[in-house]
Amino acid sequence: MKRISKKTVGIAGLSVVAVVLAGCAGSGPEASEPAEELPHGYVEGAEETAEAQSRLTVTDADSGAVRVLDLITGDVTEVGQAPGVEGAAGDGRFAYLESGGAVRIVDTGSWKVDHGDHVHYYRAAVREVGTIPGSGLVSAHSDPAVVAVSFGNGSASLLDRAKLDEGTIGETGRISDVARGAAVVPHDGHLLVPVEQPGQVGGVQVRDRDGQPAAAIDQPCPNPAGAAATRRGVVFGCADGALLVTSKDGTFSGEKIPYPRPVPEEERAEDFHHRPGSDTLAAKAGESGVWSLDVAHRAWTFAATGPTLAVNAVGAGGPLLAVTPDGALHAFDAETGHETATVPLLRGPVGEGDAPTIEVDTTRAYVNDASAGVVHEIDYNDDLRRARTFDLGGRVAQMVETGR
Repeated sequence: MKRISKKTVGIAGLSVVAVVLAGCAGSGPEASEPAEELPHGYVEGAEETAEAQSRLTVTDADSGAVRVLDLITGDVTEVGQAPGVEGAAGDGRFAYLESGGAVRIVDTGSWKVDHGDHVHYYRAAVREVGTIPGSGLVSAHSDPAVVAVSFGNGSASLLDRAKLDEGTIGETGRISDVARGAAVVPHDGHLLVPVEQPGQVGGVQVRDRDGQPAAAIDQPCPNPAGAAATRRGVVFGCADGALLVTSKDGTFSGEKIPYPRPVPEEERAEDFHHRPGSDTLAAKAGESGVWSLDVAHRAWTFAATGPTLAVNAVGAGGPLLAVTPDGALHAFDAETGHETATVPLLRGPVGEGDAPTIEVDTTRAYVNDASAGVVHEIDYNDDLRRARTFDLGGRVAQMVETGR
């Protein structure tokens, strides 16, 4: 792959004509050098590539080591120490690791820029950016201007995305009235903030970049929890289903996607997982199964899996994936809920604190096995075939994929 370089626009047949004015002996100004034009999509210090440069950020629960695994080259980059990581999140480029009452931010050096009709993929050096205070990490959502890092105590830290791209941290504000366990999501130049106030039904507010109220979504969302940003809008989990928030010409609106049947509180969807860019979401349904939400068709599907440790959804036409406590990986039809494949994957039953994560991209899924110190690459389109296994050593306890 070639590194993108600046290119100079040549100007054929350029000539400079000296104009002699009557009564003046001097000539006109000399021609200046033509301005240097940068290629479309140019990012200083980064290499543009033709395909996604997926990377996994993993933490070792034994040593506290943080490593970034390049899934293209297989290379591993050490990125310092973060002992006792309790939570991890990603926003497509940065990994956010909660440890010791703070969130450590790692620039994985892998990301994409989606222009709608085309996508740019980039790779750069891995680096540690710094930390922000906070515990109970819920999620991190971002757009080109701001990152919203949400915490379980009902607060969210707003970070300047441009500064993060440059390798520094700049907090632009903090929101303190988020519904507990819910997440703030940037969308269409604004912030979508799920709130729940005493004596009122929960809902979603539209706020400006500084966190000041701008509008409110008229559809209620009782007990909001969980959020997912999709191409069709932002989905929030509610006690009575899901709320899809969209915007058009600066106007925000909400559409409720109710559950297909009465759902007890312990079986509601509270934490969505999906492949970035897809409109099919997965969420645990308590100890009884897994929910699949097809946002395009506004339809829920229930898969009776029993207890699960991790779930994710591949996307339209692809399977719903789940790991059960016995260490097996299962695939389910996302439209019917019927099981289509199962394979023993993890090294025996999973102990407390060693629950895996399932990360998904357009062709593969990645599952970490903490006790074995490995990450398995799964071809989910080939009966869950194990394509590669990366031996990282230690206890691979947390995992985040970027660059998709």
